[in-house]
Amino acid sequence: METLTAIQNRYTTKAYDTSRKIPQARIEQLLEGLRMSPSSVNAQPWHFIVASDDGGKARIAKAAQGTFGYNGPKIMNASHVIVFAARTDMTPRHMEAILEQEERDGRFQIEGAKEGQRRGRQSFVDIHRYEQKDLQHWMEKQVYLALGTLMLAAATQGIDTTPMEGFDFRLLDAELGLRERGYSSVVLLSLGYHAETDFNSRLPKSRLPQADVMTFI
Repeated sequence: METLTAIQNRYTTKAYDTSRKIPQARIEQLLEGLRMSPSSVNAQPWHFIVASDDGGKARIAKAAQGTFGYNGPKIMNASHVIVFAARTDMTPRHMEAILEQEERDGRFQIEGAKEGQRRGRQSFVDIHRYEQKDLQHWMEKQVYLALGTLMLAAATQGIDTTPMEGFDFRLLDAELGLRERGYSSVVLLSLGYHAETDFNSRLPKSRLPQADVMTFI
C-alpha cells in the first residue's frame, strides 16, 4: 500500500475480529521493522513484550480492569498485543552493548570513530541525566518513536492497530517482572483486523486543516 494512502486509511481500532490472526511471516516482518526503529543517539532504551495467544494476552489484560476495563476486549480479541517498555536507567552495560553491536555491524570506518561514538552518546545521556534532569522522559520519548514506526508499518500492510495508555502500569510491571529487569511499561499496542461491529471503521477521519497546524518559513 502506498504510504500516504495507508496513513489516510489508518484509524484506532475499537473492536477486533477474533477469527483472524496475522500470518506469522507478516508479524515477523513487523517485529523486525520494530527492532529497526530510530532512537536518539541510537540509544534503543526499550524492550518489547509480544503476546500472541490467550494466555499471554490475559496476563497483559490484568492491567486493563476497573477504570481501564474498556481496553480489556481490545487486548484479548486482537491477534497480537505488544507491551512497549522503557529502560529505567541508561546503564553503562547497556551503552557498551550498543557500542559493541555497532562495531560488529561495521559502523566504525575510521580511526577513533568508536571512541568518538562512546563519548558522544555518554555526553548526550549526561545532559539528560544531570542538566535537564529528564532522562526517564527522554527514554520514553524514544519508545514512542518505535510505536509510531510499527503503527505505520502495520498500516501499509492493511493491519489494524490500537495504541493504549489506559492500563495500570504498576500492575503490569509486576505481572511481567519488568522492574526487576530494569524496565517499566509505557504503552500497549494491539494488532489485528477490525470486526464488522467496529463503529470507528465507518467514521471519516478528522484532522485540523494544514493552515492551522503548519507554518512555512
